[in-house]
Amino acid sequence: MTEAALEKPVIDKKPNKFAMVISCLLAFPLAAVLLVHPAAMLDDNGAYSHRAMMFIMIGISGGFVHGVGFMPRHWFWKWLFSPFLAWPLMIWGYYTWFIA
Repeated sequence: MTEAALEKPVIDKKPNKFAMVISCLLAFPLAAVLLVHPAAMLDDNGAYSHRAMMFIMIGISGGFVHGVGFMPRHWFWKWLFSPFLAWPLMIWGYYTWFIA
């Protein structure tokens, strides 16, 4: 147990500050719309697509995780919260928001 506590953490390359700002700028408005006025995300029938909302919220979470500079250690969480997955999901959220 002591060896794990004394082990040096693996330091990845420096985060791209510009990409982090983009992640935050994409995530904040979508999160605000979902919290303040969720009816803006309704489709033509007046219903939510729960599957789409789940993916959009994963994208928002990834935007916040990447935007604040948190670096997950496990490969799955790195992939899930990476901007490569979060940005397209958030763009899908903006598309859903603006066509509603």
